[in-house]
Amino acid sequence: MNHSARRPRIVIVGAGFAGYQCARQLSRRAGGAAEIVLVNPNDYFLYLPLLPQVAAGVLEPRRVSVSLTGTLPGVRLVLGEVDTLDLPGRRIGYADPEGNRGELTYDRLVLAVGSVHKLLPIPGVAEHAHGFRGMPEALYLRDHLTRQVEMAGASDSSEERSARTTFVVVGAGYTGTEVAAQGVLLTDALARRNEGLRDGPRPRWLLLDIADRVLPELDERLSRTADRVLRARGVEVRTGTSVAEARPDGVRLEDGEFVASRSLIWCVGARPDPLVASLGLELEGGRLCVDEYLRVPGRPEVFACGDAAAVPDLTRPGKLTAMTAQHAQRQGRTAAHNVAASCGQGVPRPYKHHDLGFLVDLGGLQAAANPLRVPLSGPLAGGLTRGYHLLSMPGNRTRVAADWALDAVLPRHGVQLGLVPSGAVPLESESPDAPRHVGAGAGR
Repeated sequence: MNHSARRPRIVIVGAGFAGYQCARQLSRRAGGAAEIVLVNPNDYFLYLPLLPQVAAGVLEPRRVSVSLTGTLPGVRLVLGEVDTLDLPGRRIGYADPEGNRGELTYDRLVLAVGSVHKLLPIPGVAEHAHGFRGMPEALYLRDHLTRQVEMAGASDSSEERSARTTFVVVGAGYTGTEVAAQGVLLTDALARRNEGLRDGPRPRWLLLDIADRVLPELDERLSRTADRVLRARGVEVRTGTSVAEARPDGVRLEDGEFVASRSLIWCVGARPDPLVASLGLELEGGRLCVDEYLRVPGRPEVFACGDAAAVPDLTRPGKLTAMTAQHAQRQGRTAAHNVAASCGQGVPRPYKHHDLGFLVDLGGLQAAANPLRVPLSGPLAGGLTRGYHLLSMPGNRTRVAADWALDAVLPRHGVQLGLVPSGAVPLESESPDAPRHVGAGAGR
């Protein structure tokens, strides 16, 4: 079959919020007119906003993992991690889960490779901290929290008990705030049921950030709500400070205080996947420059969206859209529309989206939200937040709702599964020269 007779091949790299939505919309729009190929290391779309609930034992892992093949009819899934791109030759290279090499040619390419951990040059962090950006990290953290409480309860040393039940979270953005809010509920519940800790002090949680408040990127009213809930649960919120050094037995803070701990959870933020920097194309802040139609300048066959793309924010001239899931999933839909338009179906349209507000799940019945800029807190915000997540998930809604209902009336399972050893989730794997994990998705 010659080139003019065959269907155009559209290759989408990454199945986070942007890549998944792009594939979903293209499968509906293009139908059989194009071959749609989705390349991703895993066979699921990870609903990142609910990952802290997995770590806290509220949701089971499969609840936030939506099958790609089961929800994307007409899309061919290729399991692989893309590591090379030949733009002049219109081909990508990847390694599959068994280490075999493969390559694909394309007529249209959508880069939705997401982001990775943002590391800071702090001694010991890469060796002793654990991040929180994917399912392995969430499963490891749940086991780790449980193990530390159990080992503390079995120890005769008050110093060891204190260190093992002290948990330090660095970064008070979305992820860090929710991890601390959910984590303290889990460790409190575990400690209450542990005979060796029942009469002792509560587990200690510290949330650190160099900003002057939690959730610094959001409205101050949401920040005050989150701060109030965290402090009421006993979380020590330390703003204007961070970690100066990490050691196996604890962390030294910037003010010189040493905190004995076995748990350093790194939630500082994200940076674009290093793959985009290897392309030799124009970048802004490490993100791939695109126009308002999500096209890469000089490469009309290449589109980019999500965390890895520097998308002009038409609602704020001169600014870029934030690295959030809200933008990523909508950019994915716009990219699908414009890719289809480039193949002769419709006309392109620019990406333009006004923020609809933000939701922060604080565990239990608590949340902070400002839908349509109306500030809400408490059970009303909690109900709205859970309702939004159910509507936003592309699958597993009934199972998620069932887990929430069971969590409201039954104690959480305080057992270690041992599925993810510590060595499987090293923070240094996200350094610029290390292998990448493409398609992890966007922030919220």
